[in-house]
Amino acid sequence: MSTEKKKKFIIDVTYLALILVLGYLLLQYALPLLLPFVLAFLIAYVLRRPIRFLSRVLHAPKGLVAVLLVVLTYGTIGLLLALAGIRITATITSVVQQIPSLYSAYILPELTDFFAWLEELLAKLDPSLMSALQELQSQLLNMLWQLVSSLSVVLVGGVSMATSFATSLPGFLIRLLLMVISTFFIAVDYQKIVRFCLGCLQGSTRNLVLQVKAYVVGTLFVCIRSYALIMSITFVELSVGLTLIGVNRAILVALLIAIFDILPVLGTGGIMIPWVILSALGGDLPHAFALLVLYVIITVIRNIIEPRIVGAQIGLHPVLTLMSMFVGNHLFGIVGLFGLPILLSLLRYLNDNGTISLFPASALGRADTETSR
Repeated sequence: MSTEKKKKFIIDVTYLALILVLGYLLLQYALPLLLPFVLAFLIAYVLRRPIRFLSRVLHAPKGLVAVLLVVLTYGTIGLLLALAGIRITATITSVVQQIPSLYSAYILPELTDFFAWLEELLAKLDPSLMSALQELQSQLLNMLWQLVSSLSVVLVGGVSMATSFATSLPGFLIRLLLMVISTFFIAVDYQKIVRFCLGCLQGSTRNLVLQVKAYVVGTLFVCIRSYALIMSITFVELSVGLTLIGVNRAILVALLIAIFDILPVLGTGGIMIPWVILSALGGDLPHAFALLVLYVIITVIRNIIEPRIVGAQIGLHPVLTLMSMFVGNHLFGIVGLFGLPILLSLLRYLNDNGTISLFPASALGRADTETSR
């Protein structure tokens, strides 16, 4: 490697390290503070084309159309969140209230019959063990009842969380108000704001920013398409599995679980695992086992196809995609889950077109078939 190439490599690595450090600091500290304005800009970016289209078709002022679309967007989002929150709260409350009755109706009789059978068996073998068995039975039943009763503590904790949320509600409302107002102003003057920001950049920096913007937007669209494909596959698996199990309205239930599967932390298990537990507590062990098998199959297939589909769409090797998703989710949550693979894909793109020079071309891409052989 020549001296010039070494210098360029060192400069590129230093530049990249500075960008990564600044990016980490921005995500960790600046983003929470600027989040209302970032979300406002993203919503205005999504609405920019509908605003132009409706303003041209209706021959209405762009500002008026922007205000109406922003109001409609926030109204729709608020209504959907309110309906989802009411439904989720009602479901959780119903499930928690049913647990003590399920314990009394199913678990306690089964345990009583089991200990009665064990007492008869031990009485025939060694009567001196009866007292120890009765003490064990009493302690076990008391422990289980305390476990069930402790759910009230969870409910109290929920009340305290609600109280804490009520305390932080003024700050949340201020952020929400700032986001709504910012969305109005940004949506009305979107082009002026973008031109001003680009005007502050010169030469190669401006070209780099435009490249990054075009690639990131395109990659985000590709990621959305990839996860839509994964969600569709999960929906088909759930539809077939729940129909075979005999669940009522299997298609509708499968659709709801597939939508819930988008969440990175909860996913399918957020619904399937409680469903398995409740079915087992209800005494329907075959149904619980069938649901558990279906959940395991869906999870295994999801973990196999997700890095392959996402990696193929953004041009990364499946192993690298899986690692970046894991590390990103660990560091930054859902933002890192999607953001770190996109960042690596962006680095590969900039490296391949010669904007930066960090590693051999396509080193972050999928392994070449002939080379691997």
